[in-house]
Amino acid sequence: MDLKEVMAVNLRRIRHVKKMSQEELADSAGLSVRYVGSIERGDVSASVTVLGRIAKALGVEASDLIKRTTVHSTRGR
Repeated sequence: MDLKEVMAVNLRRIRHVKKMSQEELADSAGLSVRYVGSIERGDVSASVTVLGRIAKALGVEASDLIKRTTVHSTRGR
């Protein structure tokens, strides 16, 4: 998974945990809803400036949005 996809997954997960809609996040970060959706789908790469604005709007560190996590599969067990 490339970093753009990692950010897409983390952004969507964190936004859901914070119970924020894309509209609320976009408004708080000063971005368009369409752009936030594009980032969440992994269609576009966010600049570091946008990464910072999104992190601030979510109340997390920017590194939380690009941190790779290991998912342990239970398949075959």
